[in-house]
Amino acid sequence: MFAADHIGAKYFEYATHYRVQTEAQIQVATHFGIDYVSAISDPCCEASAAGATIKFFPDQPPAIDEDNALLKDKGKLANLTVPDPAISERMHNRGQAVRMMKQQVGDEKVVEGWIEGPCAEAADLRGINNLMLDFYDDPIFVRDLFGFVIRMGLDFAFYQLELGADLIGIGDAAASLVGPRIYEEFVWPYQKKMVDELHARGVRTRLHICGNTRPILERMGALHCSIVELDSLSPVSEGRAKMGPAQVILGNIDPVRVLRDGTPDSVYAAVGECHRQAGERFMVGAGCEVPRDTPVENLHAMIRYAREHAPHQFADPDAA
Repeated sequence: MFAADHIGAKYFEYATHYRVQTEAQIQVATHFGIDYVSAISDPCCEASAAGATIKFFPDQPPAIDEDNALLKDKGKLANLTVPDPAISERMHNRGQAVRMMKQQVGDEKVVEGWIEGPCAEAADLRGINNLMLDFYDDPIFVRDLFGFVIRMGLDFAFYQLELGADLIGIGDAAASLVGPRIYEEFVWPYQKKMVDELHARGVRTRLHICGNTRPILERMGALHCSIVELDSLSPVSEGRAKMGPAQVILGNIDPVRVLRDGTPDSVYAAVGECHRQAGERFMVGAGCEVPRDTPVENLHAMIRYAREHAPHQFADPDAA
């Protein structure tokens, strides 16, 4: 939303028209000296392609219609087919955003594609409340659903890679809502399948799970993603202790209380504290989405810290 506002676009246009998204991403990255652009717009692309009902709004992200979830009737899964990303309107739109971003930034910036993780996408198709009950009531169905989601997500990832993505981000927000036992038994094995398949193709991965992930940090580290982005509810110090020194950690100042509501000095200091807790192999970033009304000087302060503390070869924005 910050990027859409930056170019004066409504979020509906940003989420549904790849040219608008590309313009917004590149203008923000150029203006603030950010090292990458991303094709993420909302979590509904895959679900929409599979046939789910999506709610669209003029100036905020699309959302799943929970009351009319595609798999409210579990029996429909047996006849559900994996959509073709090149044909599905919304998947194709994201692919075209990747393609256009890559054409315009070349190798100067990382281009990130995006897919939903198994728990998040299963929740989008089944409904979050139904899925949480399914873990107890119908574990066989959950595994079948996760298997479908993995196939759909990987197909979507490979499509974006063919069009120029350098990195695949995986968002699995719903995974923070389950306890460590359910995460270990159901979610983690399918996340691992997804990550391993991408890594087998030589693809770098970035994992983000919204919310409090403190009970599952160690297992998140065992996925061996290229980057793990921590939400602000999970201390960087705990992430480092549980994931080990080799894991690249990104984050994780509070997007609202620190980045939006703070001052340039307090933002700079907060990022420095994250860096202190993380040590080496650290990327500067907010704990989650940068709020749309974040003062530009606060975002500049966060990026200034990154530049001033970057390894020598990346300290110059023109060399990043």
